[in-house]
Amino acid sequence: MTGERRSCRSTQAHPVGAEPPAVLLHGLADNRSAFIVLRRALSRRGRRPECLNYSLLTCDVRTAAELLGRHVEEVCARSGHARIDLVGHSLGGLIARYYVQRLGGDRRVRTLVTLGTPHAGTSAVPAASLHPLVRQLRPGSSVLRELEEPAPGCRTRFVGVWSDLDQLMSPVEAARIDHPDLRAENIRVTGIGHLALLFHPAVAAAVHDALAAQPGGTSDSAAVA
Repeated sequence: MTGERRSCRSTQAHPVGAEPPAVLLHGLADNRSAFIVLRRALSRRGRRPECLNYSLLTCDVRTAAELLGRHVEEVCARSGHARIDLVGHSLGGLIARYYVQRLGGDRRVRTLVTLGTPHAGTSAVPAASLHPLVRQLRPGSSVLRELEEPAPGCRTRFVGVWSDLDQLMSPVEAARIDHPDLRAENIRVTGIGHLALLFHPAVAAAVHDALAAQPGGTSDSAAVA
């Protein structure tokens, strides 16, 4: 782990009383540039998201989640908001969920939206991968077993966006969030590939709506594309 953090942040502080800041977390073998389209789409809708880079030299979801936690504290201190929103694509969503569910991040995160995140693990990634992060995406990994443990009183609202054409989710339903203690909504989109989730306008609209709305309960939504 390099310990270096960089973000595509606005230099203007978020005014207290406005919508809370949103932080975007990229997937495996990607970087903050992956969010350029989604970030612009959210900005046009009145949000000012920023992006966090993490290094592939970070070989453990837990370590990356600790890094995320430090960044969230910085965002809260800078913006004046006690809670923020997170959006994570693929592995980024898993890192964000670990922070929220296992490291007490629910006190800081109002809503977590995940895009194509293997919450149940995916067999589409190689079991014999040399990279520890890839192995942690496999069904039954130690990280995923930790996320199956009870999480009573978790204050964060979860929204899982999953696609019926996600080639990196096997099965595709692995990107759904199913946990009895979590307040979660799952949104199915149709005909959108794993990387295309970052660029599709229907997904951008779903992310915006998920961050804007704060309903209760656990549910599944119809396709948005």
